[in-house]
Amino acid sequence: MMRLISISIGISLQAIYVYASQTNAPIDVVIGVDGGTESIRACCFDAQGRIVGKPHAVPYVTSHPNPGWAEQNPLQWWDSLVGAVRGAIGSLDDDDSCSSSSPASYNVKAICCDTTCCSVVALSKEYTPLRPCLLWMDARSAPQARRIMDVAKAESSGSDILKSFPELRVNSNGEGPISAEWLLPKSLWIKEMEPEVWEKAHVICEYQDYINYRLTGKMVASSCNAAVRWHHDGVEVLNRDGHKKEHAGRPMGLYKALGISELANKLPKTTLAMGDVVGGLSEAAAKDLVLPEGTLVVQGGPDAFVGMVGLGTIHTNQLCLITGSSHLHCLVTPEPVSNPGMWGAYRGAPLPHLSFAEGGQSSTGRLLVWLRDLVSSGNEKISYKVLDEEASKIAPGSDGLVALETWQGSRTPHTDALARGSFVGLSLSHTRAHLFRAILESVCYGTRACFDALEAAAQQGSSKAMSKSNEVIIAGGATRSPLWLQLHADISGRTFLINENTDGPLLGCAILAAVGCGIHKSIDEAVEKMVRVKDKIEPNADRMKIYDRLYKDLYLKMRPSFTNIFHSLADIRGGGESLKNGKN
Repeated sequence: MMRLISISIGISLQAIYVYASQTNAPIDVVIGVDGGTESIRACCFDAQGRIVGKPHAVPYVTSHPNPGWAEQNPLQWWDSLVGAVRGAIGSLDDDDSCSSSSPASYNVKAICCDTTCCSVVALSKEYTPLRPCLLWMDARSAPQARRIMDVAKAESSGSDILKSFPELRVNSNGEGPISAEWLLPKSLWIKEMEPEVWEKAHVICEYQDYINYRLTGKMVASSCNAAVRWHHDGVEVLNRDGHKKEHAGRPMGLYKALGISELANKLPKTTLAMGDVVGGLSEAAAKDLVLPEGTLVVQGGPDAFVGMVGLGTIHTNQLCLITGSSHLHCLVTPEPVSNPGMWGAYRGAPLPHLSFAEGGQSSTGRLLVWLRDLVSSGNEKISYKVLDEEASKIAPGSDGLVALETWQGSRTPHTDALARGSFVGLSLSHTRAHLFRAILESVCYGTRACFDALEAAAQQGSSKAMSKSNEVIIAGGATRSPLWLQLHADISGRTFLINENTDGPLLGCAILAAVGCGIHKSIDEAVEKMVRVKDKIEPNADRMKIYDRLYKDLYLKMRPSFTNIFHSLADIRGGGESLKNGKN
């Protein structure tokens, strides 16, 4: 049925394009912009979420001046955005959607950007960068992150930490840790280590805010960023109750305890929700982008969480899995509840009327790269297709070989930077196919553990009944492997949905832009019109039984059994104490 619907929509779209070209009526499009770690991409979409023209990407440079540091030049972000948007617009001339001899014309209604989250920028009074951006992955502020929890515990004097600092609820219900990625520890690092920059900094903001400023001349924050990484209340910070309260939704008590109260005055004064209109393109930006001045700019947010919108994960109990070098799990919860073993839940995110919790696995897709490189000869890399085909011939359980996927530490449900990977049950009969399948299976075991922990924690703290999410919307690299997709379904016992367009961030930006400019009346309506399911991967009942036993009898028992061993190994190799103390 879904395929028939998609086909009928495709035919109607073709008719629309032919009609438009014959009548010279312009086709309304929006531009989605995805500011990632390595490049910025732009793509045009129509009202049905269909790509018009071609996506265009322009890379930028990341520098690593010291171990654990990662920086980018905000000025290069803008240059790359200009190139990406111009490339996407230029590709409209070559679009083959219209079969008529008369080319269709297009009307760009709005533009919306997402960016990496926690990429922190210090700006002067003239809104120019005072130093390179501290990229999201920059870990230099680990000591500051640790100190935030230490100060909060000390200030609480042994009482419930959440009574004194309720904003720490999102960090495993006040147990921590706080990631060095977040805005507050990075701000503390700038203040303490570069006081001259801190004094000159008129604005402390993120990549998202800087780009929107360059587009419109308006400095505003995204409520999604503020809710998920700034320790802000994502609803109160919007100041929508009719009473404009200074610093509404901000953790002023925590700022005071840390001696950084002035941060509140350096952050953007206005916060907008994803889908709100920031403003129109300024004259300078319009000239750079070759778009009409005043073209609407709509608020976006963090790439992964704009991706939730692009995948259609906007209803309570929905789960999505975003795969790549690592796995990110997002569960929309009925309330902003928090418990150990989860991050969040974040009130007012990704959208003001929602809350969601997240989990993560540090090394997933990257493990496949590691093993492929390990078993390849010289510069000749074995294809993943070959490794998949070999592994598919191995029985569930990899003939007694089980792996732990925590090569680069464990995020959730057990946070442990010292955790490492392992193979258990190796014998001389095992081949590279066994190793590859064992890694695929181990990632899926870890994914099931994250799903189960997210749902258990959300249910435990919620006053509303919450049923198991039997479907997972998946996007990213794992969708290219039929074997890995099936393993995710078999091991988790859930159905996995693959959308027609799995590029959640770009499509999410298009959805937000379409709502902001009035093409669609609401985000719900836009998701219904622009997001379509293409395939379903159902779990196999027989394999589910096998994997359920392996998961419960082996994987879950291996994790705690290996903890002391991993910690001892870290001490022997060196660096154990620094990681325990939050230093990188």
